[in-house]
Amino acid sequence: MDVEKKQEQPLRGVPVSVTVDEAKKRKRRRCIIIWSSVLATFATIALVLLILGLIVFKAKKPVITVDNVSLEDLDVSINPLALQVSLNLSLGLDISIENPNKVGVKYKSSSAIVRYKGDDIGNVPIPAGKIGSDDKKNLNLTLTVYADRLVTNSEIYREVLGGNLMFTTYTKIKAKVRVLFIHIHVTSTSTCDVNVDIRNRRIANQTCQYKNKL
Repeated sequence: MDVEKKQEQPLRGVPVSVTVDEAKKRKRRRCIIIWSSVLATFATIALVLLILGLIVFKAKKPVITVDNVSLEDLDVSINPLALQVSLNLSLGLDISIENPNKVGVKYKSSSAIVRYKGDDIGNVPIPAGKIGSDDKKNLNLTLTVYADRLVTNSEIYREVLGGNLMFTTYTKIKAKVRVLFIHIHVTSTSTCDVNVDIRNRRIANQTCQYKNKL
């Protein structure tokens, strides 16, 4: 009996090029997923920092306040023939600088000035410094009037005879606040009109105005 023999067909394998392409595609997808996750994480962190910067660490204006103006020294003499006044005067200026920010504030060196009728007649330097977060710094200054700057002013003679002298004190502080990676410059000023009672050798009254600018 003849046995019919079937011819076996060889198995066809998967082409090598197809396998390599699929591996590259899977690797590419993994890279895309990884980098997408990294970018999403950075975007979330940036958003959180932005929210903190705008709400929690939002830059606020330092507040400068004149707590007291006192008369520390007063010596007045009048020359009626020459219609001249010799004046030696020192004003005590107590000011406070409050930092309402959640970060420290640095301020530059400046000065406090005393003026008479718009003319600078005395000043005292304010050294640079730093104020911690939610903190306050007190400064005790002495403003001395330069008598020679008042000799040519004719109005002071009439005011001395009237018993009252009007001066203006001016203080300016320039500060820098760092919020995250941004530096913000802030300027605070105070202007006080001071009435000196010559007869009773005291400060009769004072009126102060404050300005802050980011």
